[in-house]
Amino acid sequence: MNIAFLLTPKSEVVTLKNTMTLRQAMEKMEFHKFAAVPVVDKNGKYVYTLSEGDILWHVKNHMDLNLRDAEKTHIGSIKRSRTIEAVSINASIDKVLDMTRFQNFVPVVDDSGIFIGLIRRSDIMVNNLYGGPHLTSYDRQDALMRA
Repeated sequence: MNIAFLLTPKSEVVTLKNTMTLRQAMEKMEFHKFAAVPVVDKNGKYVYTLSEGDILWHVKNHMDLNLRDAEKTHIGSIKRSRTIEAVSINASIDKVLDMTRFQNFVPVVDDSGIFIGLIRRSDIMVNNLYGGPHLTSYDRQDALMRA
């Protein structure tokens, strides 16, 4: 199976810019209710994934941090607890399956390293349980609720 069939395109994915401040990142993640978000550079290349855990550890280790300081702290200065590598759109489904054993999504890039979307573990599960990539976003949500 071609992994493109499972891809959620970047137009439907929340991302952070690597130039954002900690406060901007926290507000965006809170608004969209995501625990981890891909970070891209000004050219759209995937840089890394930032998680709530990374932010919490940063705040813990900088206990004097306040919202004013969070506006001056760039997300690039936050130490990440783990590295989530992106895969090429040409990667095998086996590689993606292996990666989703340890993370909820896999960032996908084109041959130039440009972020083009991601594959969610839940979409792989729905595809396997309910028969394919032809499902609409609504059908996927409905299938997940029933699973």
